[in-house]
Amino acid sequence: MIARMQLLALVFLVLSLAAWWAWALPQGLDLAWAGMGVFAGMYVLGLGLPFVLMHAVNQADVAPRATLAQVLRAAVAEARWALVVFGWRQPLRSTSVPDWLPDAPTGHRGVVLVHGFLCNRGLWLSWMPLLRSRGHAYVAVNLEPVFGSIDAYASTVDDAVRRVTQATGLPPVIVAHSMGGLATRAWLRAFSADARVHRVITLGTPHGGTWLGRWSQATNGRQMQQASPWLQQLQLDEPLTRAHLFTCWYSNCDNIVFPARTAALPGARQRFVAGLAHVEMACDEQVMAECLEEMAQAN
Repeated sequence: MIARMQLLALVFLVLSLAAWWAWALPQGLDLAWAGMGVFAGMYVLGLGLPFVLMHAVNQADVAPRATLAQVLRAAVAEARWALVVFGWRQPLRSTSVPDWLPDAPTGHRGVVLVHGFLCNRGLWLSWMPLLRSRGHAYVAVNLEPVFGSIDAYASTVDDAVRRVTQATGLPPVIVAHSMGGLATRAWLRAFSADARVHRVITLGTPHGGTWLGRWSQATNGRQMQQASPWLQQLQLDEPLTRAHLFTCWYSNCDNIVFPARTAALPGARQRFVAGLAHVEMACDEQVMAECLEEMAQAN
């Protein structure tokens, strides 16, 4: 569904820009380029405002506060990755690389990849060849309904875990970005599945909710509000030992999940990384390399 929605948005945008150019060019080249500048300005404003809010809110957070240079670098990187992920990989390439479940076990743990809000399996295209080259069977899920309850995603995660476990004979590692970490926690609660997973690695997951969630009208968006009733009940339902399964990556330049420490699940292994934006964190080569190293140690 996300692929279709983002493809329609992409087509609408391209047609709108083409229509503007066709109308404005006969009026003058300056007018045509001015319209393109307005579009670019709207993109910069829409992307930049969350960074401004993040930097202000993080002032009161216990994580090291980002420098202005780090924020600006992260904003530029996020602008690039947003175009790559939302304008190419997810709407047009999400099915280009299939799941890999080898016929015979490779001796390495398998991996389940769980994306976040407004994403699909196309988010993980950079990870897939790396996982396969290292012998890690993998399944990348699509979480639907897009705007439904996070609890509804538990069965999708369960099916992926079951498939990877059957292929490898070992409980898998789950790598989850953003809301995907909460979907994983919902699965652990729904299926009492602690023994069925070896490790959970979360990247920018709003374990404590996010300040930005206060404006969401979607069911899953409201569940990700700071201290939401859903999050509070989830924490109450979890045994104290469950957090020990988790490694949580978080950043002081995460433009979607802030304050920064809301992405650090209490009791989990914490991995702070300075200066990475939200989508960028799932695509950063160093983060991928260190996660792959943790997977290798899990065998």
